[in-house]
Amino acid sequence: MMRLDKLLAHSGYGTRKDVKEIIRKGYVIVNGDVIRDDDFKVDEDNDEVIVQGSSVNYEKMIYLMLNKPDGYISATYDRHDPIVMDLIEGYENRGLFPVGRLDKDSEGLLLITNDGLLAHKMLAPKYHVDKKYYIKYDGIVTSDKKNMFEGGITIDDGYKCKEAKFIPLSSNEAYVVISEGKFHQVKRMMEAIGCKVTYLRRVEFGPLKMDDTLGLGEYRHLTEDEVKSLKIE
Repeated sequence: MMRLDKLLAHSGYGTRKDVKEIIRKGYVIVNGDVIRDDDFKVDEDNDEVIVQGSSVNYEKMIYLMLNKPDGYISATYDRHDPIVMDLIEGYENRGLFPVGRLDKDSEGLLLITNDGLLAHKMLAPKYHVDKKYYIKYDGIVTSDKKNMFEGGITIDDGYKCKEAKFIPLSSNEAYVVISEGKFHQVKRMMEAIGCKVTYLRRVEFGPLKMDDTLGLGEYRHLTEDEVKSLKIE
């Protein structure tokens, strides 16, 4: 059994505050009865819940797109710094976690879920899931340096990165596409060619594209089509 407001929040109808308002205005029907009590208990597997004429389909697996702001650690716990999970409301005890990581000072697309199998497939090297970043940088990228990305850049610890793409946008802006996730990888690749990243934002993760309507720190449920696109075979 689950509180009605919690079920609606978990189903994408807004924050706990938002759904409490929906319930109290009489917009929610459970098994044919209008319910105005936000802590009303429902059986998420068997009860029929309707909000303004549409049935609620409660999903045990949750998929959220977060526009990560600067200053947050991509983790479920940290002793010293705020974590991205601090930005997610209403999903207590659902086992959510960020898929992969973005550096503390980086921004952009972060997938939040409780689907461990999907997370493994998004991150496992054998699936080669691309990640696309918009960067600003100091330095000059010549055509020879650009070609180094395609051949695999060797970073400071001697590791040779897999083939990547450097797509110039201006004299100090570019997209970088990688299929790995080594610690600070994009920054270290740029350092290896004599440049310094001054701003980094992830704009794509596999088939997912950053929703530009989301402000920093905002999130939304993935659409049905977005979830289907993530089902890597």
